[in-house]
Amino acid sequence: MNKDLSIIGVPMDLGQSRRGVDMGPSAIRYAGVEETLEDLKYNLRDLGDVPISRPDNKREIQEGNLRNLKQVADGNQKLAEMVDKEINNNRFPLVLGGDHSIAIGSLAGISRHYENLGVIWYDAHGDLNSGETSPSGNIHGMPLAVSLGIGHEKLTNILGYSPKIKPENIVIVGARSLDPGEKELIQESGIKVYSMHEIDRMGMTSVMTETIDYLKERTDGVHLSLDLDGLDPEEAPGVGTPVIGGLSYRESHLAMEMLEESNLLTSAEFVEVNPILDDKNKTATMAVGLIGSLFGEKLK
Repeated sequence: MNKDLSIIGVPMDLGQSRRGVDMGPSAIRYAGVEETLEDLKYNLRDLGDVPISRPDNKREIQEGNLRNLKQVADGNQKLAEMVDKEINNNRFPLVLGGDHSIAIGSLAGISRHYENLGVIWYDAHGDLNSGETSPSGNIHGMPLAVSLGIGHEKLTNILGYSPKIKPENIVIVGARSLDPGEKELIQESGIKVYSMHEIDRMGMTSVMTETIDYLKERTDGVHLSLDLDGLDPEEAPGVGTPVIGGLSYRESHLAMEMLEESNLLTSAEFVEVNPILDDKNKTATMAVGLIGSLFGEKLK
Protein backbone atom coordinates (compact mmCIF):
# COMPACT_ATOMS: atom_id res chain seq x y z
CA MET A 1 0.00 0.00 0.00
CA ASN A 2 1.14 3.57 -0.74
CA LYS A 3 3.20 4.75 2.27
CA ASP A 4 2.45 8.42 1.54
CA LEU A 5 -0.85 8.95 3.33
CA SER A 6 -3.07 12.01 3.79
CA ILE A 7 -5.76 12.26 6.48
CA ILE A 8 -8.77 14.45 5.69
CA GLY A 9 -11.43 15.06 8.34
CA VAL A 10 -14.99 15.91 7.35
CA PRO A 11 -17.08 17.15 10.32
CA MET A 12 -20.37 16.65 8.50
CA ASP A 13 -23.59 15.99 10.39
CA LEU A 14 -26.07 17.53 7.94
CA GLY A 15 -26.72 14.35 5.98
CA GLN A 16 -28.90 13.06 8.80
CA SER A 17 -30.88 14.33 11.79
CA ARG A 18 -28.87 13.35 14.89
CA ARG A 19 -26.22 15.75 16.13
CA GLY A 20 -22.76 14.68 17.21
CA VAL A 21 -21.32 12.82 14.24
CA ASP A 22 -19.57 16.04 13.18
CA MET A 23 -17.20 15.32 16.09
CA GLY A 24 -16.25 11.96 14.61
CA PRO A 25 -12.96 13.08 13.01
CA SER A 26 -11.82 14.64 16.30
CA ALA A 27 -12.79 11.50 18.22
CA ILE A 28 -10.81 9.27 15.84
CA ARG A 29 -7.79 11.56 16.07
CA TYR A 30 -8.09 11.61 19.87
CA ALA A 31 -8.16 7.80 19.86
CA GLY A 32 -4.70 7.81 18.30
CA VAL A 33 -5.04 7.33 14.55
CA GLU A 34 -1.98 9.45 13.75
CA GLU A 35 0.24 7.71 16.30
CA THR A 36 -0.90 4.31 15.01
CA LEU A 37 -0.04 5.15 11.41
CA GLU A 38 3.26 6.81 12.30
CA ASP A 39 4.26 3.68 14.24
CA LEU A 40 3.60 1.74 11.03
CA LYS A 41 6.11 3.99 9.24
CA TYR A 42 3.66 5.86 7.04
CA ASN A 43 4.66 9.25 5.69
CA LEU A 44 1.66 10.95 7.23
CA ARG A 45 0.13 14.33 6.49
CA ASP A 46 -2.98 15.48 8.36
CA LEU A 47 -4.73 18.11 6.26
CA GLY A 48 -7.19 19.04 9.00
CA ASP A 49 -10.92 19.30 8.43
CA VAL A 50 -12.98 20.32 5.41
CA PRO A 51 -14.93 23.48 6.35
CA ILE A 52 -18.65 22.70 6.56
CA SER A 53 -21.17 25.54 6.41
CA ARG A 54 -24.42 25.37 8.35
CA PRO A 55 -27.89 26.52 7.25
CA ASP A 56 -28.35 30.27 7.78
CA ASN A 57 -31.25 29.85 10.17
CA LYS A 58 -29.46 27.07 12.08
CA ARG A 59 -32.29 24.70 11.34
CA GLU A 60 -32.50 21.85 8.89
CA ILE A 61 -33.62 22.99 5.46
CA GLN A 62 -35.59 20.55 3.34
CA GLU A 63 -35.41 20.88 -0.44
CA GLY A 64 -37.85 18.45 -1.94
CA ASN A 65 -37.16 15.30 0.07
CA LEU A 66 -33.51 16.17 0.68
CA ARG A 67 -32.37 17.55 4.02
CA ASN A 68 -29.71 20.31 3.90
CA LEU A 69 -29.03 19.73 0.20
CA LYS A 70 -26.99 22.89 -0.43
CA GLN A 71 -24.69 22.47 2.57
CA VAL A 72 -24.14 18.76 1.93
CA ALA A 73 -23.36 19.43 -1.74
CA ASP A 74 -20.98 22.30 -0.90
CA GLY A 75 -19.11 20.23 1.69
CA ASN A 76 -18.74 17.32 -0.68
CA GLN A 77 -17.49 19.60 -3.45
CA LYS A 78 -14.70 20.83 -1.13
CA LEU A 79 -13.86 17.27 -0.07
CA ALA A 80 -13.77 16.07 -3.69
CA GLU A 81 -11.30 18.82 -4.61
CA MET A 82 -9.02 17.93 -1.67
CA VAL A 83 -9.09 14.21 -2.42
CA ASP A 84 -8.42 14.84 -6.10
CA LYS A 85 -5.41 16.98 -5.22
CA GLU A 86 -3.93 14.35 -2.89
CA ILE A 87 -4.25 11.61 -5.50
CA ASN A 88 -2.59 13.91 -8.05
CA ASN A 89 0.26 14.16 -5.54
CA ASN A 90 0.47 10.34 -5.45
CA ARG A 91 -0.82 10.14 -1.88
CA PHE A 92 -3.32 7.67 -0.38
CA PRO A 93 -6.39 9.56 0.92
CA LEU A 94 -7.79 8.41 4.28
CA VAL A 95 -11.04 10.28 4.96
CA LEU A 96 -12.56 10.48 8.45
CA GLY A 97 -16.25 11.28 8.95
CA GLY A 98 -18.69 12.61 9.65
CA ASP A 99 -21.87 11.03 8.34
CA HIS A 100 -21.84 8.75 5.31
CA SER A 101 -22.99 11.48 2.92
CA ILE A 102 -19.30 12.42 2.68
CA ALA A 103 -18.72 9.38 0.47
CA ILE A 104 -20.27 11.47 -2.32
CA GLY A 105 -17.25 13.78 -2.25
CA SER A 106 -14.73 11.02 -1.62
CA LEU A 107 -15.86 9.03 -4.64
CA ALA A 108 -16.10 12.13 -6.83
CA GLY A 109 -12.48 13.02 -6.10
CA ILE A 110 -11.20 9.46 -6.40
CA SER A 111 -13.07 8.02 -9.35
CA ARG A 112 -11.82 10.48 -11.96
CA HIS A 113 -8.39 8.83 -11.58
CA TYR A 114 -9.63 5.34 -12.53
CA GLU A 115 -11.40 3.73 -15.45
CA ASN A 116 -13.10 1.11 -13.27
CA LEU A 117 -13.01 2.06 -9.61
CA GLY A 118 -14.14 -0.73 -7.30
CA VAL A 119 -15.96 0.02 -4.05
CA ILE A 120 -16.26 -2.11 -0.91
CA TRP A 121 -19.22 -0.73 1.04
CA TYR A 122 -18.81 -2.12 4.58
CA ASP A 123 -22.12 -1.13 6.10
CA ALA A 124 -25.38 -2.27 7.68
CA HIS A 125 -27.19 -0.18 5.05
CA GLY A 126 -27.10 -0.01 1.27
CA ASP A 127 -27.20 3.81 1.09
CA LEU A 128 -28.90 3.40 -2.28
CA ASN A 129 -31.89 5.67 -1.71
CA SER A 130 -32.81 8.79 -3.65
CA GLY A 131 -35.17 11.63 -2.85
CA GLU A 132 -37.96 9.55 -4.38
CA THR A 133 -37.34 6.39 -2.33
CA SER A 134 -35.94 7.72 0.96
CA PRO A 135 -38.30 7.44 3.95
CA SER A 136 -36.38 10.21 5.79
CA GLY A 137 -34.80 12.60 3.28
CA ASN A 138 -31.42 11.98 4.94
CA ILE A 139 -28.66 12.25 2.34
CA HIS A 140 -26.38 9.92 4.34
CA GLY A 141 -28.67 7.16 3.06
CA MET A 142 -28.01 8.12 -0.58
CA PRO A 143 -24.25 8.33 -1.35
CA LEU A 144 -23.95 5.04 -3.21
CA ALA A 145 -26.97 5.85 -5.39
CA VAL A 146 -25.61 9.36 -6.03
CA SER A 147 -22.28 7.89 -7.10
CA LEU A 148 -24.16 5.69 -9.57
CA GLY A 149 -25.69 8.85 -11.06
CA ILE A 150 -29.07 8.52 -9.32
CA GLY A 151 -30.37 11.56 -7.47
CA HIS A 152 -30.31 15.34 -7.46
CA GLU A 153 -27.89 16.90 -9.94
CA LYS A 154 -26.29 19.05 -7.22
CA LEU A 155 -25.02 15.79 -5.78
CA THR A 156 -24.52 13.61 -8.85
CA ASN A 157 -22.58 16.26 -10.82
CA ILE A 158 -19.92 17.16 -8.25
CA LEU A 159 -16.64 17.82 -10.14
CA GLY A 160 -18.68 17.93 -13.34
CA TYR A 161 -19.10 14.27 -14.24
CA SER A 162 -21.52 11.42 -13.58
CA PRO A 163 -21.72 8.55 -12.83
CA LYS A 164 -18.66 8.02 -10.64
CA ILE A 165 -18.87 4.23 -10.38
CA LYS A 166 -20.49 1.23 -12.07
CA PRO A 167 -22.87 -1.11 -10.24
CA GLU A 168 -20.91 -4.21 -11.22
CA ASN A 169 -17.84 -2.78 -9.42
CA ILE A 170 -19.57 -2.52 -6.02
CA VAL A 171 -19.54 -5.07 -3.20
CA ILE A 172 -21.67 -4.39 -0.12
CA VAL A 173 -20.53 -6.28 2.99
CA GLY A 174 -22.61 -6.60 6.17
CA ALA A 175 -26.01 -5.43 4.90
CA ARG A 176 -28.97 -6.07 7.18
CA SER A 177 -31.23 -3.03 6.78
CA LEU A 178 -32.37 -2.26 3.23
CA ASP A 179 -35.36 -0.15 2.19
CA PRO A 180 -37.71 -1.47 -0.54
CA GLY A 181 -36.34 0.93 -3.17
CA GLU A 182 -32.80 -0.16 -2.37
CA LYS A 183 -33.65 -3.84 -2.74
CA GLU A 184 -35.21 -3.11 -6.12
CA LEU A 185 -32.15 -1.17 -7.30
CA ILE A 186 -29.82 -3.96 -6.17
CA GLN A 187 -31.81 -6.54 -8.12
CA GLU A 188 -32.05 -4.37 -11.24
CA SER A 189 -28.41 -3.29 -11.33
CA GLY A 190 -26.69 -6.48 -10.18
CA ILE A 191 -24.79 -5.00 -7.25
CA LYS A 192 -23.01 -7.75 -5.34
CA VAL A 193 -24.21 -7.97 -1.71
CA TYR A 194 -23.02 -10.10 1.19
CA SER A 195 -25.70 -9.72 3.84
CA MET A 196 -25.29 -10.98 7.38
CA HIS A 197 -27.00 -14.16 6.20
CA GLU A 198 -24.17 -14.90 3.75
CA ILE A 199 -21.50 -13.88 6.26
CA ASP A 200 -22.95 -16.18 8.91
CA ARG A 201 -23.20 -19.09 6.47
CA MET A 202 -19.91 -18.63 4.63
CA GLY A 203 -17.70 -16.98 7.23
CA MET A 204 -15.78 -13.73 6.81
CA THR A 205 -12.73 -15.44 5.30
CA SER A 206 -14.75 -16.76 2.34
CA VAL A 207 -16.67 -13.50 1.93
CA MET A 208 -13.52 -11.39 1.76
CA THR A 209 -11.71 -13.90 -0.47
CA GLU A 210 -14.60 -13.77 -2.95
CA THR A 211 -14.80 -9.96 -2.69
CA ILE A 212 -11.09 -9.50 -3.35
CA ASP A 213 -11.05 -11.99 -6.24
CA TYR A 214 -14.18 -10.42 -7.77
CA LEU A 215 -12.82 -6.87 -7.67
CA LYS A 216 -9.30 -7.83 -8.69
CA GLU A 217 -10.61 -9.12 -12.01
CA ARG A 218 -12.53 -6.02 -13.02
CA THR A 219 -11.10 -2.88 -11.35
CA ASP A 220 -7.99 -0.70 -11.54
CA GLY A 221 -8.39 0.75 -8.03
CA VAL A 222 -10.53 -0.04 -4.96
CA HIS A 223 -12.02 2.30 -2.38
CA LEU A 224 -13.11 1.06 1.06
CA SER A 225 -16.04 2.93 2.59
CA LEU A 226 -16.47 1.64 6.14
CA ASP A 227 -19.45 2.71 8.22
CA LEU A 228 -18.99 1.85 11.90
CA ASP A 229 -22.65 0.83 12.06
CA GLY A 230 -21.61 -2.21 10.04
CA LEU A 231 -20.41 -3.54 13.39
CA ASP A 232 -22.89 -4.76 15.98
CA PRO A 233 -24.02 -1.91 18.29
CA GLU A 234 -23.11 -4.00 21.33
CA GLU A 235 -19.49 -3.50 20.25
CA ALA A 236 -19.74 -0.14 18.47
CA PRO A 237 -22.43 1.88 20.28
CA GLY A 238 -21.37 5.33 19.08
CA VAL A 239 -23.21 5.40 15.73
CA GLY A 240 -26.33 7.25 14.65
CA THR A 241 -28.24 4.40 12.99
CA PRO A 242 -27.43 1.20 14.91
CA VAL A 243 -28.83 -2.11 13.64
CA ILE A 244 -28.61 -5.18 15.86
CA GLY A 245 -27.13 -8.42 14.58
CA GLY A 246 -24.05 -6.91 13.02
CA LEU A 247 -20.45 -7.80 12.37
CA SER A 248 -18.09 -8.47 15.24
CA TYR A 249 -14.90 -6.53 15.91
CA ARG A 250 -12.90 -9.73 15.34
CA GLU A 251 -14.58 -10.38 11.97
CA SER A 252 -13.89 -6.80 10.96
CA HIS A 253 -10.23 -7.04 11.96
CA LEU A 254 -9.93 -10.13 9.78
CA ALA A 255 -11.55 -8.32 6.86
CA MET A 256 -9.12 -5.40 7.22
CA GLU A 257 -6.12 -7.72 7.48
CA MET A 258 -7.18 -9.56 4.33
CA LEU A 259 -7.58 -6.28 2.46
CA GLU A 260 -4.10 -5.19 3.54
CA GLU A 261 -2.62 -8.49 2.36
CA SER A 262 -4.40 -8.16 -0.99
CA ASN A 263 -2.65 -4.85 -1.73
CA LEU A 264 -5.86 -3.86 -3.52
CA LEU A 265 -6.92 -0.65 -1.79
CA THR A 266 -6.11 2.76 -3.21
CA SER A 267 -8.24 4.89 -0.82
CA ALA A 268 -10.39 4.51 2.27
CA GLU A 269 -12.83 6.28 4.57
CA PHE A 270 -14.22 5.57 8.04
CA VAL A 271 -17.52 7.24 8.89
CA GLU A 272 -20.44 7.63 11.30
CA VAL A 273 -18.54 7.75 14.60
CA ASN A 274 -20.75 9.75 16.97
CA PRO A 275 -18.98 10.38 20.31
CA ILE A 276 -22.13 11.81 21.91
CA LEU A 277 -23.75 8.38 21.63
CA ASP A 278 -20.57 6.50 22.50
CA ASP A 279 -19.21 4.93 25.67
CA LYS A 280 -15.81 6.43 26.60
CA ASN A 281 -14.82 6.86 22.93
CA LYS A 282 -15.10 3.10 22.43
CA THR A 283 -16.29 3.30 18.81
CA ALA A 284 -13.57 5.74 17.74
CA THR A 285 -10.98 3.51 19.41
CA MET A 286 -12.44 0.60 17.47
CA ALA A 287 -12.13 2.61 14.25
CA VAL A 288 -8.45 3.24 14.98
CA GLY A 289 -7.92 -0.46 15.64
CA LEU A 290 -9.46 -1.32 12.29
CA ILE A 291 -7.42 1.37 10.54
CA GLY A 292 -4.31 -0.13 12.12
CA SER A 293 -5.17 -3.59 10.74
CA LEU A 294 -5.97 -2.13 7.33
CA PHE A 295 -2.56 -0.48 7.16
CA GLY A 296 -0.52 -3.46 8.30
CA GLU A 297 -0.55 -3.59 12.11
CA LYS A 298 0.07 -7.16 13.25
CA LEU A 299 0.55 -8.98 16.54
CA LYS A 300 3.81 -10.48 15.32
